[in-house]
Amino acid sequence: MYPVHLAAAAAAGAPAPGPGFLSPTGVEIAFLLVGLATLGAAVITVTTKQLVHAALWLVVALGGIAVEYLLLTAEFIAWVQVLIYLGSVVVLLLFGLMLTKAPIGRSPDADSGNRWVALGVAGTAGAALVWVVADAFRTTWIDLDGPAQGSTKVSGEILFQHWVLPFEALSVLLLAALIGAIVLSRRTTPAEDAADAADAAACAAGQEGQR
Repeated sequence: MYPVHLAAAAAAGAPAPGPGFLSPTGVEIAFLLVGLATLGAAVITVTTKQLVHAALWLVVALGGIAVEYLLLTAEFIAWVQVLIYLGSVVVLLLFGLMLTKAPIGRSPDADSGNRWVALGVAGTAGAALVWVVADAFRTTWIDLDGPAQGSTKVSGEILFQHWVLPFEALSVLLLAALIGAIVLSRRTTPAEDAADAADAAACAAGQEGQR
């Protein structure tokens, strides 16, 4: 049943007030839980010392973001998140790890010693992002029963009118990362050069002995 003030507002013909923070809906609760799980996966991604595990936890984090888009009724953006980030970016990262001969197990060398500096920068950037988003959408409510805002037409107009330069810059960045992985994979250490020279000398000695 309606509360007294909502019934009075309806009887007077006044519009009913919007939802409040003290009365969350099931979608809002699911959004919060998925957000916490995504945050946990992101923290594990940047703290684990196993590179392959970091890439797999990144899959969980990006998948959580896709679920958040679904809860915001932006189905097209959610599937773009799955196809591009989960299906392309993560595969590119794993491909780069394989090309650079990254170790499968724990990698103590992955910690550069700047953990606290990185944590401070990440915390500051996160706080600034939360403040900007909260200030921009403080009085904005998403009507889950209204028309979808993440449709192909709306997203395409926004992407190719206002965000086309960052979109192309991201493509160049991914291409540069792949080229860098190929260059690093072709480099050899002095020990590998010595081993290759020893193998070549042994092979040549064996051929001379057969003659």
